[in-house]
Amino acid sequence: MPEVMRMTALSRSAIYGKADPKSHLYDPDFPRLIKLTAKSSGWVESEINEWLLKRIEQRNQQHNQRKAA
Repeated sequence: MPEVMRMTALSRSAIYGKADPKSHLYDPDFPRLIKLTAKSSGWVESEINEWLLKRIEQRNQQHNQRKAA
């Protein structure tokens, strides 16, 4: 969790919110957590990186659209 928080700049509650379909923060594109034990979960680093790259692509597309307008 600390590494996911560092990589995404999201709080613990925001990360769990993005993963929870019942949350108003839910993001269907956010990587799904992996249950490691009954009390611990993790994420695949490459999936977090892919999600971040998608956010960057979306930002750049929006910027380019505004620039073209």
